[in-house]
Amino acid sequence: MLACPDRPGLIATVSGFLAEAGLNIVDVDQHSTAAGRFFMRMVFDSPGTAERDALEERFAREIAAPFEMDHSFNESAIRKRVVVMVSREDHCLSDLLWRRRNDHLGGDIVAVISNHEDLRSEVEAVGLPFHHVPVSRETKEEAERRALELIGDVDLLVLARYMQILSPTFLEALGTPAINIHHSFLPAFVGADPYARAHERGVKLIGATAHYVTAELDAGPIIDQDVVRVGHEDEVADLVRIGRDVERLVLARAVTAHLEDRVLLDGGRTVVF
Repeated sequence: MLACPDRPGLIATVSGFLAEAGLNIVDVDQHSTAAGRFFMRMVFDSPGTAERDALEERFAREIAAPFEMDHSFNESAIRKRVVVMVSREDHCLSDLLWRRRNDHLGGDIVAVISNHEDLRSEVEAVGLPFHHVPVSRETKEEAERRALELIGDVDLLVLARYMQILSPTFLEALGTPAINIHHSFLPAFVGADPYARAHERGVKLIGATAHYVTAELDAGPIIDQDVVRVGHEDEVADLVRIGRDVERLVLARAVTAHLEDRVLLDGGRTVVF
């Protein structure tokens, strides 16, 4: 994947470099913004282990440096490690576990951390470690330290309806991307019982937003969103059920896109191939 200032010949330059190295290109996606930024995701046959380091060093020197490219080489055969944090609601977690079992996720969930015990049996039933880390106002700092120890060296943290705000200190120490999911009533209906208040207002759309987690609450770059129409006949319980369905699908799409290296950052936005 790469991003750089837009100019003619970028695709030809990169593809020519790979062709010269004897690597077959199997897929290409590219996008140019009105602000003059170029993004590309190119899938090609993997070089041998011995050749890979030399190839990456030569690309950085001959292509990336003169074209001012931010770039990364990612090996699709190497499975990314994922830790999930969850509270009491199980719809997003259950969906992720189902996708893990059917190899539809694009990575491996290695552990689940929760501030409640409610979902232990569901997690342990599929052979995954479940860690209970209770959180209170008085113990939040220590709980975050413990969570970081349990998370360890992973490629992605997924907040599957984890109902705690992560501190800037935690996010800085985490050192890896985190993805969150929430209903899309924000900022109109914040706090507790958003579906009840949305029902009172007669909303006609229910949606969900998956985004990267930043220190600014619910303001990270958006990866995926979706909406479903609802009507006057839908009661609060119906809105909650529909909302949960949208949340689990949007979160799964966002997590899969990240694990498949299809997301590039464009400032506060994302380009998702």
